[in-house]
Amino acid sequence: MNITGEDLILACSAIGAGLAVIAGIGPGIGQGIAAGHAAAAVGRNPGAKGDIMSTMLLGQAVAETTGLYGLLIAMLLLFVKPLV
Repeated sequence: MNITGEDLILACSAIGAGLAVIAGIGPGIGQGIAAGHAAAAVGRNPGAKGDIMSTMLLGQAVAETTGLYGLLIAMLLLFVKPLV
């Protein structure tokens, strides 16, 4: 069985896509920690709920971009096949 260069590129692209999706773990953990701390802060000071929630949501939106970039790279490697 002969493995061509194109086969090797496709296999490496699939492995790279899997590794890129792993980038979603970090934002998930970070957003969970941020939500937990925000809930604790609201419990301590209910009057500051609006400020706490807006800051938390802004931070989560920024953190989510890492996961979205990983997903974008995975989609490019799987479907666009830029190296073939």
